[in-house]
Amino acid sequence: MSSRRKKYSPGYREEAVKLVIDTSRPIAEVARELGLNEGTLGNWVNTYRREHADDEPALDVHERARLREAERQLREVKMENDFLKKAAAYFAQNHQ
Repeated sequence: MSSRRKKYSPGYREEAVKLVIDTSRPIAEVARELGLNEGTLGNWVNTYRREHADDEPALDVHERARLREAERQLREVKMENDFLKKAAAYFAQNHQ
């Protein structure tokens, strides 16, 4: 079995990464569409994000508000989840 690796040009890689980043589509979907391995495209996207981390614009007021709300909801869900885990453990212990 021959294990030949395909070589992709930097331009092709950049276009594939832009499809993921600009359209906010899942990596797996874009990879399937382009006939790429999902892990390969994921590596390209991660590398691009690391190299261009400073290029992202600062959040505006609405985005900051959405972020704060999402973080608040996440805290609530985590607290509820912890409570449910403890309740499940308590009831499992009492029924044995």
